[in-house]
Amino acid sequence: MKKKQVSDMVTVNRRAKFDYILGDELTCGMALAGPEVRQIRDHHVQLKGSFVTLREGELWLNNLTLGADTARNIKLLATRKQIAGLEREKVAGSTIVPVRLLGGSRHIKLVIAVGRGKKKYDKRETIKKRDIERGRYA
Repeated sequence: MKKKQVSDMVTVNRRAKFDYILGDELTCGMALAGPEVRQIRDHHVQLKGSFVTLREGELWLNNLTLGADTARNIKLLATRKQIAGLEREKVAGSTIVPVRLLGGSRHIKLVIAVGRGKKKYDKRETIKKRDIERGRYA
């Protein structure tokens, strides 16, 4: 009998949804040391300002803030097929954005998404829709 996986969200990059039109999502593992795992599980982590790059056929998460440390670069674990797909999207003009950090199960995972940058008028439209949903403009 397989155990049901619990996806306890550690942190969310709220800025990603505002700054990018997000597409396909991919869940990746992370190559972390012991103290880094403890800081993430204790919610001493921020995705704000972090971004994903492709270097030499590997995915890297840059500028992850862990506790008092600033700007950590962490290798992400994904298959070659997944990385090749992301590379094709990147060549087409998209960006790879970290969206959520999951840490409920034994492993800590990062959800990344392919996104296109929004223009200023797109952001204003997003704010307008959000305000209408809240009932500010009836």
